[in-house]
Amino acid sequence: MDLVIRDARVIDGTGGPSYRADVAVRDGRIAQICREGTPRPSGTRTLDADGRVLAPGFIDMHAHSDLAILRDADHSAKAAQGVTLEVLGQDGLSYAPTDETTLAAVREAITGWNGDGSDIDFDWRTVGGYLDRIDRQGTAVNAAYLIPQGSVRMLAMGWDDRPATDDELATMKRLVAEGMEQGAMGMSSGLTYTPGMYASDAELTQLCRVVASYGGYYCPHHRSYGAGALEAYAEMVALTREAGCALHLAHATMNFGVNKGRAPELLALLDAALEEGADITLDTYPYTPGCTTLVAMLPSWANEGGPEATLARLADPATAARIRHVMEVEGADGCHGVPIEWDAIEISGVSNPALASYVGATVAESAAARGEEPWVTAHRLLTEDRLGSTILQHVGHEENVRAIMQHRVHTGGSDGILQGAKPHPRAYGTFPQYLGRYVRELGVLSLEECVAHLSGRPAARLRLPDRGLVREGYMADLVVFDPETVAAGSTFEAPRALPTGIPHVLVAGRPVIEDGRRTDVLAGRAVRRQAC
Repeated sequence: MDLVIRDARVIDGTGGPSYRADVAVRDGRIAQICREGTPRPSGTRTLDADGRVLAPGFIDMHAHSDLAILRDADHSAKAAQGVTLEVLGQDGLSYAPTDETTLAAVREAITGWNGDGSDIDFDWRTVGGYLDRIDRQGTAVNAAYLIPQGSVRMLAMGWDDRPATDDELATMKRLVAEGMEQGAMGMSSGLTYTPGMYASDAELTQLCRVVASYGGYYCPHHRSYGAGALEAYAEMVALTREAGCALHLAHATMNFGVNKGRAPELLALLDAALEEGADITLDTYPYTPGCTTLVAMLPSWANEGGPEATLARLADPATAARIRHVMEVEGADGCHGVPIEWDAIEISGVSNPALASYVGATVAESAAARGEEPWVTAHRLLTEDRLGSTILQHVGHEENVRAIMQHRVHTGGSDGILQGAKPHPRAYGTFPQYLGRYVRELGVLSLEECVAHLSGRPAARLRLPDRGLVREGYMADLVVFDPETVAAGSTFEAPRALPTGIPHVLVAGRPVIEDGRRTDVLAGRAVRRQAC
């Protein structure tokens, strides 16, 4: 054997009880599991678990590391958490498929998520090309990809807010089919982000039928997490059932004051659909604030035409006043139909270094310090940062977070944005936060159940036949952690602090974290859709 992990408390990812065993690895796979009382295997290397938990590597079902995995060989943000696979291409906007024009627009539109990409050689234009680039370069952890529906729409018909023509819809269906054939796991949407939000349910249904024909799943950031949240969830359930497509609900939360304590209504909606045979899963992060870009708060009509058109509208006083009225009085669709609360919008990152003093304060706080109205502050940030500012949005409810994470179709997803001076701590802390706070401290989940939420269950959604469990023949993507000390180090004050209690992480049997430190191993590769 290449490696033997001795005296481990194995939690295998099924949700079943733990057991003591030695686990042997050969050629990147789990070759032998020897329970107590059976002959012990020998190997070239030995790792003594000392009774700590050995679990399948965690799967981040909602990650925004699309460029980070290419620019940052270390990538401890995920590797140190025990993550061995993350799913990219989220919220309907990413870098494949593209052409020259679309790539430039996407780079500008999601600078707040991934940086402007000036340090990246964009030597791909297709989904397959992006996955090949990951394979050539190697990464700290594995990566899977969803076809971004907003990018597909942009490629087929630009930023227009109108129905697609038959030819444009045919182009979109072809692009989705090509992406699936090249290895994508499914398709994502950002239905509060332009231009993906301009798609009708009929258009989305057609694209989901293509995804379903390849055995993939649809992962929408749906049309509202606020005033119309339950209706938006129901819309996605009905749409995918009509298309015959599996559904995975992205960062499934119930936010804003209108939804306080309403998680049971969402879960009842999902239970009814599941009982009728729907194929549904969801992911959440174990925190109450959300994270996005400041420009995402604008009404959708203000973003039509792309970033340059948005900046032109903000530069026109009459149009800017109209935007302000919609945001502060009516409730913009970008802010989920709820009038914006500037004291809940904290600036977490800026692209323009001259604006660094705004980071870490709410818009309301910065405005008060400058003796101006919050809109004036927000307008300055939008224009002088060229729409690149990221925000924390303090609109969640702890009781909703706890209720949703206990559901039987729940999985873990960080929704981690790594950009900005003070990113959301979920980017560096989601998985140890589950294990430390919600298992050990609060008892919301049992340890075995939580590990299943973070490994076996997401692997099943991705239809990966050899990942997500500690089982002979499976890939040796593994994590060793101490259930008594595992904890997120990241906080809102120190968001990039690494976790504790996770000494070892293996990807394909090779140590990417050893004795709590990142090695130079780049064992991660693109994980492509398995033929159904």
